[in-house]
Amino acid sequence: MSKQETSQMSAPLPPQAIASGHEGNLRDQISAYGSRLKNGEMGALPAVGALAVLTGLFAALSPFFLTKLNIANLFVQAAELTTLAVALVFVILLAEIDLSAGVTAGVAMDIFYLTVKAGLPWQAAIVVALVFGAAVGALLGYFVAKIGVPSFVVTLSFFLAFQGLALVLLGDGGLFRVDIPEIKAIMNESLPTWGGWVLLVVMVGLSAGLGFWDRARRAKQGLVNRPISILAIKLATITILGGGTIFFLNLNRSQNALKPIEGVPIVIPFVLALLFVGNFFLDRTRFGRHLYAVGGNPEAARRAGIKVGAIRIAAFMITSTLAVVSGLFHVSRIGVVEASAGRSIVLSGVAAAVVGGVSLFGGRGKLIHAAIGAMVISMIDNGLGLLGLSAGISFLVTGSVLALAATIDALSRKRSGSSVLRS
Repeated sequence: MSKQETSQMSAPLPPQAIASGHEGNLRDQISAYGSRLKNGEMGALPAVGALAVLTGLFAALSPFFLTKLNIANLFVQAAELTTLAVALVFVILLAEIDLSAGVTAGVAMDIFYLTVKAGLPWQAAIVVALVFGAAVGALLGYFVAKIGVPSFVVTLSFFLAFQGLALVLLGDGGLFRVDIPEIKAIMNESLPTWGGWVLLVVMVGLSAGLGFWDRARRAKQGLVNRPISILAIKLATITILGGGTIFFLNLNRSQNALKPIEGVPIVIPFVLALLFVGNFFLDRTRFGRHLYAVGGNPEAARRAGIKVGAIRIAAFMITSTLAVVSGLFHVSRIGVVEASAGRSIVLSGVAAAVVGGVSLFGGRGKLIHAAIGAMVISMIDNGLGLLGLSAGISFLVTGSVLALAATIDALSRKRSGSSVLRS
């Protein structure tokens, strides 16, 4: 082997080689990540930075922000918004929008209440509500994919119509209590203290299993894997952050000495399961690859043989169905179904996804990005509430953060396009 060949083998690998799956080493991976940042592919980094800044700011301004009770409440409060933001990612990845997701969830919960009242078991009533959500999504997808109605227009029409439908279903009162212990427990009860540690073991085990499964698949197909150290760092991060969070949540946060409150809120495993399954389908299935392809360039996807219309319909179905789950969390938290449910939260859901790093231009973003963005929005509401500021201030701050996130997204797209042209 010549001296020149030896020098070429020892030199750092170019980012393009690493991005295409070349092994490289940890330094090469870090260098490639830096190159992606320079090209405008920042992902959830701004949202993570916002979380750090907001945590420090509210901790300094309010002595109650970092208390055990408030942190647990923050996770619970964020669950409904996180679920809706994750649901909206599927249509946002296609550069579409679903303004009706919130009221779809509200009407689905009205149907849930009425079917339970009619004598149907609550488990079957949930299935009916989910089927209703899927049907609405299929209808929206048909209008968008087959007829060509812009998603903004058709979902806005459903947004307006479903507000009337909710009033028709529930009557003028429009507010009824839901006394189902299992439903109320989702957002208001906690796992036993040992349940949190079991949850952590399951999370680490699934992450490790998927990591090694991915490596085995790539090796079987003759593709080169990334360094094993990347997987080790990921597992260590999950273990440290997850373990610290569970330890904190397992501390007694009750202000009543006779009635301790401790443990991971029951809703958290539901949200984590949703994120895990959703990420699996987006990252490791043909449907996920096709969804990103259609969002990135629908014409190219069509020429590649992808059924663009079917992908669009499926995305709207998933969004509406998952929105119903967020509606279930809402009913669990407040204990009632109401005719006004879902009218405003959908805008916060879109804001959460965009703030987290999901591109409004389509083809870029992950479910975890929406979850981080939902935590940012929830933290703003929570922190400003602790400071005694009005809801108007909260809307002003949230709107400003959304405008900043959308601006960053547009600039990063422009910079990424410029980088492609230069290369």
